[in-house]
Amino acid sequence: MDVDSGTEHGRQSNGTGVRVLPEGRLSYGMQLPVQSQSTLYAEPWEAGAGPADLVEIARAADRHGFAYLACCEHIGVPRRLAAAMSTVWYDPVATLAYLAAATTRVRLLSHIALVGLKHPLISAKQYATLDHLSGGRLILGVGAGHVREEFDALGVDFTRRGALLDEAIDALKAALGPEEFPSYKGERLAFEGLGQSPRPAQAPRPPVWVGGSSPAAVRRAAVRGDGWLPQGDRRDQLPGQLAKLRRLREEAGIRTPAEAGAIAEPLYVGTPAWEVGRRTLAGPPERLAHSLREYGAMGVQQIQVRFRSRSRAELIDQMAAFAAEVAPHLDS
Repeated sequence: MDVDSGTEHGRQSNGTGVRVLPEGRLSYGMQLPVQSQSTLYAEPWEAGAGPADLVEIARAADRHGFAYLACCEHIGVPRRLAAAMSTVWYDPVATLAYLAAATTRVRLLSHIALVGLKHPLISAKQYATLDHLSGGRLILGVGAGHVREEFDALGVDFTRRGALLDEAIDALKAALGPEEFPSYKGERLAFEGLGQSPRPAQAPRPPVWVGGSSPAAVRRAAVRGDGWLPQGDRRDQLPGQLAKLRRLREEAGIRTPAEAGAIAEPLYVGTPAWEVGRRTLAGPPERLAHSLREYGAMGVQQIQVRFRSRSRAELIDQMAAFAAEVAPHLDS
């Protein structure tokens, strides 16, 4: 569970946030396969996949109108969790930079970066460079983290991870802003007079989306984030969470709505010839579109989709079918 620091430093005093998604539409993005291989969602074929597969999947997403590609972060996975989580977790900065060179329009999302584990100037240098190299396609998704051993190994207080993340977000928004010599002074961190270039391509800065569904995480997304990345909320839980997000944002005096997301159920476009699992939404495109439109009706701006597949080829076919046959009906 996230720890809420209670600090109010760094709220968006101008009452606005940074928006990147088209208004009035339900956008769709995807967490990349291969780069994280938790047993909760990885397909068997991913174990033998590698960089060439990631490139082809990224290019398919670029072609088919996906709003973003996402990459997770774990510094290390302890033995007690390795059987379930696996130890395969690609570094998000390296992975997204690699795929930036193979794509032209799809945005690059860290979902999520553990920025509380590092000094914000290090994260700012990495992600500003990524935004610069990609021509302004970064979405910086951040979260508190949940694996105590990662924090212990790096000498970071796990019990204070919420407060550390709050301050890291504030410092990063300053460091990723328009100033070549940014300054920031918080409770634990301070910097000034250190120039960082290249600057991000996006102005006034890249968007920051906050991940997590605990009360502290929703509050953090409302008062510090430009968007919200829920984690594990069922459909029937989302309306209440979204209402809370809107209320907290209004109370903070932020006029721009947060770009709220949702992780959709696993999908399979068409009638599968194999067992895709009872939780999977499968069937004709109109059935899938009808179901997914419920997210838009709740006030969700983007859905993160994951397709069941037995190979890279089947995954890319599913992505193409979704883009051609389901996506055009998401807003109808």
